[in-house]
Amino acid sequence: MRVDFFDFDLPEESIALRPASPRDSARLLVVRAESDPVLADHRVSELPNFLRAGDALVFNDTKVIPAQLEGIRHREGAGGQQVSATLHMRTAPDVWKAFAKPGKRIRIGDRIEFGHSGNACLLGSLTATVEEKGEGGEVTLRFDLSGPALDEAIAVVGHIPLPPYIAAKRPEDAQDRKDYQTIYAREEGAVAAPTAGLHFTPGLFAALDAAGIERHFVTLHVGAGTFLPVKAEDTTEHRMHQEIGYVSAGVAASLNAVKRRGGRIVCVGTTSLRLIESATAEDGMIKPWSGATDIFITPGYRFKAVDMLMTNFHLPKSTLFMLVSAFCGLETMRSAYSHAISTGYRFYSYGDACLLFRTDK
Repeated sequence: MRVDFFDFDLPEESIALRPASPRDSARLLVVRAESDPVLADHRVSELPNFLRAGDALVFNDTKVIPAQLEGIRHREGAGGQQVSATLHMRTAPDVWKAFAKPGKRIRIGDRIEFGHSGNACLLGSLTATVEEKGEGGEVTLRFDLSGPALDEAIAVVGHIPLPPYIAAKRPEDAQDRKDYQTIYAREEGAVAAPTAGLHFTPGLFAALDAAGIERHFVTLHVGAGTFLPVKAEDTTEHRMHQEIGYVSAGVAASLNAVKRRGGRIVCVGTTSLRLIESATAEDGMIKPWSGATDIFITPGYRFKAVDMLMTNFHLPKSTLFMLVSAFCGLETMRSAYSHAISTGYRFYSYGDACLLFRTDK
């Protein structure tokens, strides 16, 4: 499909720079794709009203790390140059793939020293060698530290990689370390938050428990590729970056049991949906999963497992807007987004949410 089918105009004032407080006070647009889209304005705190006992919410428990690194590139015979690197996927205990700026000037073999004066507190210098170069500024960095020592060094010298549409308007601060993390985050490795999950509070969890709604957790380490624009003119020409995910055998068995007894699988966020669909066989059975996925969901995709989706409002011409258009229909989502813009919903990572009921048209 043509990428410009997924374009729309969004006023600057619609972009949220801080989350709602309390988190579950954010607005929730309920979208049902029928002959004419049915749109209803609610609050996230009302989510249990739209679920049934025996339904299962699926959350992504990845934890955001401070993966934005600033450093100096060193090369024999050349002076130092400022370099910015956003880690996006770990491939070994001492190796990360990253998006670097200015990417064109970086060469294989360059040494990059990260952190203030290249010193990661008592850990010594956080230094990496450029081992490979890819497209779009992607590089492979092999660090001098490995495993937990590398994790600790990144935590000291790194910054939370706020989405570019927020970072362009204000700097990251101490509050973001709390705001840009779900209350159930536990598996370190993401460089972007699974933002639909930012709306959940202990109080909302208690209300869901009282309503008989199950909670299950999977892990997809969201990469910086989620922020990359789609530069192709047609969706068939776009390449998704891989992300590492895990679905345990226990979670797979529990979700299959939910489906067998007539319950619905409700994914919180596009990341958990992409992982569950990657782990689902053609017969609809969810399998244990461990590894990389680059699933790209566009209109025409036939969903195998997920019945409902709670998600935030996404960028024009983004892979995520394409995904929700596949889930509910492009015209339905155009109507929903038009309503959201005209009635003051807040967009993107710190914005409001919508609850989508899948269409099989």
